[in-house]
Amino acid sequence: MEKNDKKVIRSWAFFDWANSAYNLVITSTIFPAYYTIITTTQAHGDQVMFFGRTFTNTALSNYALSVAYLIMVILLPFLSSMADYRGNKKLFMKLFTYMGGLACVGLYFFKLDTLELGIICFALAAMGYVGGVMFNNSYLPEIATTDQQDRVSAKGFAYGYIGSVLLQLICFLFVLKPEWFGIIDPSFPPRLSFLLVGLWWIGFAQIPFRKLPADNPNYKKINKRVIHSGFEELSKVWKQLKHMPFLKVYLIAFFFYSMGVQTIMLAAAGFGEKTLQLGTENLIKVILIIQLVAILGAIIMSRFAKKIGNINVLIIVVVIWIVTCFCAYYVTTASQYYGLAAIVGLIMGGIQSLSRSTYSKHLPADTPDTASYFSFYDVTEKMAIVIGLFSFAFIEEQTGSMRNSIIALASFFIIGLVFLLLLKSVEQKLNRKVVVD
Repeated sequence: MEKNDKKVIRSWAFFDWANSAYNLVITSTIFPAYYTIITTTQAHGDQVMFFGRTFTNTALSNYALSVAYLIMVILLPFLSSMADYRGNKKLFMKLFTYMGGLACVGLYFFKLDTLELGIICFALAAMGYVGGVMFNNSYLPEIATTDQQDRVSAKGFAYGYIGSVLLQLICFLFVLKPEWFGIIDPSFPPRLSFLLVGLWWIGFAQIPFRKLPADNPNYKKINKRVIHSGFEELSKVWKQLKHMPFLKVYLIAFFFYSMGVQTIMLAAAGFGEKTLQLGTENLIKVILIIQLVAILGAIIMSRFAKKIGNINVLIIVVVIWIVTCFCAYYVTTASQYYGLAAIVGLIMGGIQSLSRSTYSKHLPADTPDTASYFSFYDVTEKMAIVIGLFSFAFIEEQTGSMRNSIIALASFFIIGLVFLLLLKSVEQKLNRKVVVD
């Protein structure tokens, strides 16, 4: 297949358009606000019963996400190995998309008396999102040449931000102006939003499903060797990475700063609702600010990277993340939260886009096992999320404050920064070697 085909790249970017609505509505705005409101009662405060055990409500949702990501960490190596072996990664991409979309549809039935159903659907939606993104990411080196991957990766994130904002605005009307539609039940607008996310996700995913390179299935029987080869593939990739000093150090840095980035993305709305009592309307405004600024951030960072290099940009962005965490600890007003949201939006799009393209650009040329390499990348990221979310939830339960959890995130960023600075020396050594050779 010819690389840099505009139609294929545009279609690939539409997968971000399709699934980013999940990130915005379910993880960032309406679901966290709705969840916190219905699980906070006069009788029990912020304590809820989940299958007979008592949890702090926001800690429970973070634990659920960490378990979902942990399951995917275990499954993805097997699935990527099977996808490489059977030549049908698009099939897996579809399966995860439908699972995530249908789980969002299932959240339409989520109320306090169906807490267990809501948490399970919440976790399944996260698993669907993670799996779909991993297989979608693995197409990047197939559809774009190395020199175009920063731009293409940024385009995907930009499409994602635009698409998610459009759906968010539709949901915004139902949530904030229910009387316009004759809605009496206050729980209906958010539940309708969850339903719309599922339909949007599945519907727009049909565009990349039609245009991305077709599978080349061999229909060979899956044997024990293939099943066991999942972690063997990861081990193989890790052994290869040992001889790629740049990627080895980069992935360590990526692991630590991802603990902070991804946890903030997933827990920010809960912090705004529970600690600052911003309310659904203000939360939606905040996340819209983040999404709109993130479009600009993803584009600016990719262009900035061309001038000073990806690693230099990542170092600058991680430093800003560290400062942001310490500022967030002292945030007490909505205005301060809005200001931080604007900063987070600007650096969020950039760090996600550059992280993906930096990894992709340094993969071995013409490698046939892109799914395995991106499985390793995604396992690294998802393990970071598992540890980040679990730490955030555990510290909140033990100390009774999300503010203490935020300081822990700052420490993850600091460790990531140390490895990025180390990566600079590795990069310089490699450049000197190339000149000598």
